[in-house]
Amino acid sequence: MASAQATTQITADATKQVFDTYSALSVDDKLALLYYLYEAMGESVTPAAPQAADQAIAQSVAEELVKLSETDQLDAMRSIVKGEDTLLSRQYGGLSANNQLLVWYGWAREMGNTVVDLPSDYQASTAVNQALEKIKGLDFQEQISLLREAATQMGYSEIGRPPSQAETGKTDSL
Repeated sequence: MASAQATTQITADATKQVFDTYSALSVDDKLALLYYLYEAMGESVTPAAPQAADQAIAQSVAEELVKLSETDQLDAMRSIVKGEDTLLSRQYGGLSANNQLLVWYGWAREMGNTVVDLPSDYQASTAVNQALEKIKGLDFQEQISLLREAATQMGYSEIGRPPSQAETGKTDSL
């Protein structure tokens, strides 16, 4: 069973609208947008709550990607975004949200070095540019909420998603 995508932990309406824009993107556009976001937000994403992420665990998953050829790296990232049942997607899907954010941060930092880069002739679609501008327009906490939601809706897990904040009235503790 892939991650359920019917509910969201996002509570702010403006952020939900931006997340819907993100959700409508193709898999490759989502990957490009994540790269641009991590490039734009830099170290502030590493991770949203430093004490809540385990660098060693996140790094072990991140390093699994580096072992692959560039073609296989791209296929692996696509599988994670789609929530397909692959070994790396399962490893990723078993991480906490903050560790998932840290994995994507590590991959984005290594793009062009040990992780496959955007093709040199890549031109972001209008949809990617619009989503990027909308996300940049959110305050920092809402940007992190959106990134966390995007990260947690990726990967494969047989464990169901916890109830949303809207359902419980409580937020995940950092």
